[in-house]
Amino acid sequence: MSERTTWPGPGTWHRPLLLVAAVSVPFVAISLAGLALDGRELVGAPIWGKPFKFAVSIVLYAVTWSWLVACLPQRRLVRWPAAVIAAALAIEYAIIVVQVIRGRQSHFNVATPLDGVLWGIMGTSITVLWLANIVVAVFLIRREIGGRPLTWAVRSGAVISLFGIGLAFLMTRPTEEQRAARREGGFAGIIGRHSVGVTDGGPIMPVTGWSTTGGDLRVAHFVGIHALQALPLLAVLLAASAGRVRLVRGERVRTRLVLVAAAGYAALTGLTLWQALRGQPLTRPDGLTLAVAGALAALVLAAAAAVLVAARPGRPAGPARPGRPVTR
Repeated sequence: MSERTTWPGPGTWHRPLLLVAAVSVPFVAISLAGLALDGRELVGAPIWGKPFKFAVSIVLYAVTWSWLVACLPQRRLVRWPAAVIAAALAIEYAIIVVQVIRGRQSHFNVATPLDGVLWGIMGTSITVLWLANIVVAVFLIRREIGGRPLTWAVRSGAVISLFGIGLAFLMTRPTEEQRAARREGGFAGIIGRHSVGVTDGGPIMPVTGWSTTGGDLRVAHFVGIHALQALPLLAVLLAASAGRVRLVRGERVRTRLVLVAAAGYAALTGLTLWQALRGQPLTRPDGLTLAVAGALAALVLAAAAAVLVAARPGRPAGPARPGRPVTR
């Protein structure tokens, strides 16, 4: 049975993770300045776009984990993996910034010995980050946090987030073209890719940098990782609405809505991965993708509506048992 925990105050949040978030915040502004003042491009995108996106993502991710770790018993088995998460995030971001300053690609780049060493360190830090997340998530799943709606939001968000992080390993695999180039002596120094069906560096979406001509594995990676923010936020918003909206006043109703949303979010992550693996850009879904997306949306809306209808006050009672009156 899950243990209930008290709500942690900000002073008890995990400090190494908060420090990583605090250090990353100025880089949001620095990256924006770089986007405005530095016209260089790398792999078809503004060179400071990646530091900006990673800084924002790391702030959200580190703050969320700092709070969640504070909800757990302060044991070494929790504190140390959380510190490892903080260190891995810091190492990955530091390498991204260093490579931007050098004008070099950070991900998948083994073109020179230094590039290869930096990419090796980054790849190792991503693996360690994922393993440390698993350790902390195991403790988190066994804990009750702030009531059942938030508890299930955190549990499902942690699991989906782990899946989202794990999708990074798909990107590190060499493509057939890269394998062939290595065999034929035309290797360009890149092992791995973000895009499917096209080469990295083609037309992209603004801000996100996702491909508009082929599949992009970063879409599902991004969606999955941030389940850890989206689902708890939904639980918090439902709780805030409980005083004004009678239908979501009950904890059981809010819990069921969170579980419906979690199932829908997991399906969305899977859908974006499936779309990318078929070499299809997010902005140009085919009829099959649209049909599956429509079916999933209809299922989620129907399930949410069923939860709300069941919670409606004064709904008709079920059939009475023989010989017993219906009570209201």
